[in-house]
Amino acid sequence: MLHGMSTTLEPSADRSADEVNEEIRALWFRSGGTLSLEQRREYQRLVLEWAAASSASSTTAA
Repeated sequence: MLHGMSTTLEPSADRSADEVNEEIRALWFRSGGTLSLEQRREYQRLVLEWAAASSASSTTAA
């Protein structure tokens, strides 16, 4: 049986893609450019959140 991190996005505070991007940049800055395993997991979660926010903003803009 596999146990792991969920790949589904949980709705957070509906942050904008720009807000999530700022958090991604801060993560890279704090890490000094090399992510630990835990930071990679956080990065992956943030990228998925950013992609969802980007998609949502382009859908509402259209």
